[in-house]
Amino acid sequence: MDEEYDVIVLGTGLKECILSGLLSVDGLKVLHMDRNDYYGGESSSLNLIQLWKRFRGSDKPPAHLGPSRDYNVDMIPKFMMANGTLVRVLIHTDVTKYLSFKAADGSYVFNKGKIHKVPATDIEALKSPLMGLFEKRRARKFIIYVQDYDENDPKTHEGLDLTRVTTRALISKYGLDDNTVDFIGHALALHRDDRYLDEPALDTVKRMKLYSESLARFQGGSPYIYPLYGLGELPQAFARLSAVYGGTYMLNKPECKVEFDVEGKVCGVTSEGETAKCKKVVCDPSYLPNKVRKVGKVARAIAIMSHPIPNTDDSHSAQVILPQKQLGRKSDMYLFCCSYSHNVAPKGKFVAFVSTEAETDHPEIELKPGIDLLGPVDELFFETYDRSVPVNEPSLDNCFISTSYDATTHFESTVMDVLHMYRMITGKDVDLSVDLSAASAAEE
Repeated sequence: MDEEYDVIVLGTGLKECILSGLLSVDGLKVLHMDRNDYYGGESSSLNLIQLWKRFRGSDKPPAHLGPSRDYNVDMIPKFMMANGTLVRVLIHTDVTKYLSFKAADGSYVFNKGKIHKVPATDIEALKSPLMGLFEKRRARKFIIYVQDYDENDPKTHEGLDLTRVTTRALISKYGLDDNTVDFIGHALALHRDDRYLDEPALDTVKRMKLYSESLARFQGGSPYIYPLYGLGELPQAFARLSAVYGGTYMLNKPECKVEFDVEGKVCGVTSEGETAKCKKVVCDPSYLPNKVRKVGKVARAIAIMSHPIPNTDDSHSAQVILPQKQLGRKSDMYLFCCSYSHNVAPKGKFVAFVSTEAETDHPEIELKPGIDLLGPVDELFFETYDRSVPVNEPSLDNCFISTSYDATTHFESTVMDVLHMYRMITGKDVDLSVDLSAASAAEE
């Protein structure tokens, strides 16, 4: 271990694994360590016995739930947008050859007490019970404008400069009511709160286009895909990639103390009395707690069930977004469900998650609107965890710290953090102009 590395990565969470893969492919000498004896850090995947140990303090789950090894319960469950940035990163690094994906069945939104399919195309808008007759026509016009919009072709802009016009102003031009704006902003554009209304509309239009392009990709019921056997496959795939390019992995390394020189720059990492020298450290917030600040917390429930979420057309995998306004909250709530069809539970079993940015210290009460939509559950677990962000100045100490995972059940915010960190570490951008069809073998 007494060697010198370009970068030492601490923690095998998804963000850290993507970065160590990208940096290894760039030809940097990377050492990747984790204090745990398993991959994934906060974003690990647990079998039933591990889940029981974590939440119930025993290693004897009830037999009726089926074999422990048939469960892969993701601690940070998130779907991937089929044409989204994460899929582009996976293709760019060729890590897709280690993974199999399957489309998720359904994408839904909670509105006025009911679950509805998210209408993503002009045709679906006309059929959707979310809107009355005249509103459907207005929404259809808006959706067609977004579908036809091309940043580089001013003819499609209808005289609007979307880098200047706010989302609120663009939407009012089409006369859409608040109810419609709510599901467009939160379930199609995947905004987490309502600040976007007063920001330039281009971002929202791009997000809506990503949704509809992703939906068209697999002609399924949703724009989302998910790896077979769950997200725990991702960190391991990137670990393999890193190894192919000469990266070194070490699990079960206690302490992992980051060492600094007299100027406060990182110079190495010590574990079990040995120090590996390095120029830069990449890690999750738990490895450098004095360089991060707590900014909030996520409340989450995990349910094991014997049926799909009711009112989701028997979807074996689905996301339901509950916009904050519908619940009188400051932030959205997310429902996520997957099952034996993605090999994350035994046949006939479903795993559902309810998550939100915590606004109180009572997750059981706070998550109730989401839990009430699940129907009868076999088992229910609650958890809250802190969300931290780095407060250090990487140009001074060469420490690059990821932010904690948020409550969303899709990956767009996670990947943005990775790409931002990559830019800070290397001074360049990841090339994401890839052939998206390379991941289409993923469907089945």
